[in-house]
Amino acid sequence: MIRRHLLSLAASTLLALGLSGTAQAEDSFIVVQSTTSTQNSGLFDHILPIFTEKTGIEVRVVAVGTGQAIKNAANGDGDVLFVHAKPAEEKFVSQGHGVARFDVMYNDFVIVGPPADPARVAGMSDVVAALTRIAEAEAPFASRGDDSGTNKAELRLWGEASIDARAASGDWYRETGSGMGATLNTGTAMGAYIMTDRATWIAFGNKGDYQIAVEGDAKMFNQYGIILVNPEMHENVKAEAGQTFIDWVLSDEGQAAIADYKVDGQQLFFPNAG
Repeated sequence: MIRRHLLSLAASTLLALGLSGTAQAEDSFIVVQSTTSTQNSGLFDHILPIFTEKTGIEVRVVAVGTGQAIKNAANGDGDVLFVHAKPAEEKFVSQGHGVARFDVMYNDFVIVGPPADPARVAGMSDVVAALTRIAEAEAPFASRGDDSGTNKAELRLWGEASIDARAASGDWYRETGSGMGATLNTGTAMGAYIMTDRATWIAFGNKGDYQIAVEGDAKMFNQYGIILVNPEMHENVKAEAGQTFIDWVLSDEGQAAIADYKVDGQQLFFPNAG
């Protein structure tokens, strides 16, 4: 009888220790809702190990389009939001889903195209004029069509050109509904123009004979921001660990890690916190 009691007590103790270990393991990571450009470019593979080594906090990234990342974060499915659509980010905070938004880094968008250049836009820096030429030529254009930060920026630029590109969906305008890497693969295969963030393009390994056709317009500026998901809205948010990550990204060390990330000698992101 005593032996059975001791065995039961030991089992209960081991179970309690196991549950405690599980709780500690769960607290040792955060979930960051982010966009495919930060993932596909390789940036996270570069900076996250540095952060984890310093703090012991693992970062698990959900890489989707910015629109979906914002929806996920608004549902409480994450601790930190790290995306690139400033008006949508500011709305996320104003609606109470996020605590505060901070600039982190920037790069720019470019339009890449085939060597045949059917719309004759190669070398242009006026993106609105270039899009107008593409539409007038009805040259194939592959869009992410996924409410991502890139897609939001692209649709804004079509709007500035007074062109309803979506009205031509399925004709010369093709919406892939996919991430940046997949859209680049699809677009290059069909000989289409594609708007992409420069970082993903630099890191993209299937360029073939494609080149950057349109670049250098201030309207193609691409700002990234970071936000702690509001723990008052979602009690599951790991606010302390999430804020630790944000503070590190905005710190001199985090900003230097971002600046140090290069592919083929080219810097992909330019830190501008503060």
